[in-house]
Amino acid sequence: MSLSHLRLRFLSILLLYGVVVVFTSSFLMIKALECSPDQIEALLQFKNEFESEGCNRRDYLNGVRCDNSTGLVTKIQLPSGCFTGILKPNSSLFEFHHLRYLNLSHNNFTSSSLPLEFSNLKNLEVLSLASSSFTGLVPSSFSNLISLTHLNLSHNDLTGSFPLVRNLTKLSILDLSSNQFSGTIPSDLLPSLPFLTHLNLKQNHLTGSIEVPNSSSSSRLVLLSLGNNQFEGEILKPISNLINLKNLDLSSLNISYPLDLRLFSSLKSLLLLDVSKNRILPASLSSDSYIPLSLESLVLKYGDIIEFPSILKTLKNLQHIDVSNNIIQGKVPEWFWKLPRLSIANLVNNSFTGFEGSSEVLLKSSVQILDFAYNSMTGAFPIPPLKIVYLSAWNNSFTGNIPLEICNRSSLVVLDLSYNNFTGTIPPCLNNLKIVNLRKNSLEGSIPDEFSRGALTQTLDVGFNRLTGKLPRSLLNCSFLRFLSVDNNRIEDTFPFWLKALPNLRVFTLRSNRFFGHLSTPDQGPLAFPELRILELSDNNFTGSLPPSYFLNWKASSLKINEDGPIYMGDYKNAYYSYEDTLDLQYKGLFMEQGKVLTSYSTIDFSRNKLEGQIPESIGLLKELIALNLSNNAFTGHIPLSLANVTELESLDLSRNQLSGNIPRELGSLSFLAYVSVAHNQLKGEIPQGPQFSGQAESSFEGNVGLCGLPLQGSCFAPPIQQPKEEDEDEEEEQVLSWKAVVIGYGPGLLFGLVLAHVIASYNLKWFVKIVGSDKRKEENQVEMFMSLDSRWDSFNNMHSVEQESDMKI
Repeated sequence: MSLSHLRLRFLSILLLYGVVVVFTSSFLMIKALECSPDQIEALLQFKNEFESEGCNRRDYLNGVRCDNSTGLVTKIQLPSGCFTGILKPNSSLFEFHHLRYLNLSHNNFTSSSLPLEFSNLKNLEVLSLASSSFTGLVPSSFSNLISLTHLNLSHNDLTGSFPLVRNLTKLSILDLSSNQFSGTIPSDLLPSLPFLTHLNLKQNHLTGSIEVPNSSSSSRLVLLSLGNNQFEGEILKPISNLINLKNLDLSSLNISYPLDLRLFSSLKSLLLLDVSKNRILPASLSSDSYIPLSLESLVLKYGDIIEFPSILKTLKNLQHIDVSNNIIQGKVPEWFWKLPRLSIANLVNNSFTGFEGSSEVLLKSSVQILDFAYNSMTGAFPIPPLKIVYLSAWNNSFTGNIPLEICNRSSLVVLDLSYNNFTGTIPPCLNNLKIVNLRKNSLEGSIPDEFSRGALTQTLDVGFNRLTGKLPRSLLNCSFLRFLSVDNNRIEDTFPFWLKALPNLRVFTLRSNRFFGHLSTPDQGPLAFPELRILELSDNNFTGSLPPSYFLNWKASSLKINEDGPIYMGDYKNAYYSYEDTLDLQYKGLFMEQGKVLTSYSTIDFSRNKLEGQIPESIGLLKELIALNLSNNAFTGHIPLSLANVTELESLDLSRNQLSGNIPRELGSLSFLAYVSVAHNQLKGEIPQGPQFSGQAESSFEGNVGLCGLPLQGSCFAPPIQQPKEEDEDEEEEQVLSWKAVVIGYGPGLLFGLVLAHVIASYNLKWFVKIVGSDKRKEENQVEMFMSLDSRWDSFNNMHSVEQESDMKI
């Protein structure tokens, strides 16, 4: 089970990185006027140098500004994902000599190196090339851009030593984070950049230390991020002299000694401190230690901390604390909830056993986002805080009922109490919650039928409980519902065709319940859920057949990407937290729990029901289908040839049905097919050859008497003449015996038999000559010979029978 099931995007991210990308130069106030025609032509020429399907002409030109008197381009800001291609040294971009603002971030320049010609843009004040796939060295000519105030080269694959920036004396913001820079930080970096306020060097391969000017009070640096590097020696002491710092990120320094927080006591203005993934000196976390009282955000995750940091008592301004992924034991102290400004608390993945104080210990806390998942907390669940927005306690051992006070928390948006031991019924107040996850408890009764019009619910997961009754019809009021899971309960109902009215439903799983009846009726027609991606109906009592057009209206989407990467099922776009829907899927023959499910992910599981008839040919329309499981039913007919069109298919299970005919050879073209099982059917013929099939286990094809070829034992190409020859030898022996009987019993037929034997012998001689003289027609003549012999023997037997009847009459 992944610890990323539920996570917080904390305030530190906003403070550290949000500031870096905000540019406030005065020239941004210039009003957009129409650029001169030659400049428009040059802009379109620049656009035509790349694949630009990601933006149209209007979007592209919306990011352009020109001087209000000359008509010359002064600003270019590309829309994200607009350009794909190589930025060449002769690009028309470098002809815009009056550019003052250039932002090419979040485009794909396909591993382009940084052209030297950037130095032609001598008037640049802002240059942002972040997340644009640039590689290689930063040209030394960048040091000629002496007007720069903002330089952002982050999230590329740039290499080499620290770029030459000492000439850029006007720099205010320098972001080189998430690259491959190595070596030491120049000792004169800070002295040579007197106006520098933001320095982000996080996630590189930098070593050594950082030099701080003797007159540290004159430093304007307010943000410093050095995390995820390989610094050695003493790096903390110089930093303690940067007394104007407000945001300091020292996560993953890879230093060999424990970090002493008391070194930062001189940073009187410090608001955010991130020292995660470092060993923390225990003495610096005690109540008699001192760190800046101004702190609003403190991140101590992955610090091997054993005891709850009592130093937090003194931090009356603390708003956000993260002590996740440590080894803190015991109970959360009662005084912690009395911190007056506390709003975000992340206690995930420790060894907490509960809370000090009464069941009302959280009631008056100011905390709004509270996550204490993946601990060892037992007993009754405390009454939640009055202003709670996000409450997660998954994977603990809480017992008893879910507090009804939850119904009085109008601010509550996310409730995740999954993987506990709660009993009783589901509170009848889920209407205003966006996310409700009560999975894997011991809840009883039915799902409350209390969803009113305009309900905000997007995820409802009550799987693996003891729920009975029917699906609540008021779910029709949940027009935002995207994820509905009621699997592994005791719900008894017919298939809810009425849910097709929900316009956003993407995932619907009701595995292992007591649903019954048909999955298709004449008045329903094809399956018509407009956005459905995952449909899990296995292990119920569904009956009947599926019409050929059953999947005609299934809308399987292509992969969606945003600026941060793929969009997941549980991407709810909140600045402080994100939620990931979790599925238990039978995939590639195994049951597994899956989080981070892409919106493009598409599966169908109808296994372990009583479905019959043919598999609908319309299944071939689902080109984005990843997994198909129709096993343990009573399907008949052939495997649909249209399955060859499901080009993304990775897992196919048709086992334990009554399918007949051959396995279509065209399925061998499914290049992603990693698992296939057609065991225990009535299939015949050769198994398609290729890695998709020959690499499967023999058990994937067992129980089909007529199948042959790898991976089954034996071959489909055994010598074809062996068995027929044995049969003919037996037939000859029988015919000889018959012949003797004829000679002994029926003298008048002897002469006719001798003549016929002579004819047969002459044919045998010709057959022998043909075999010796022509290898090319060997098989063809063998068949011809057998047919000839059979024909002659049949003629002889018929005539012989006539003679017998004639003799008997005589």
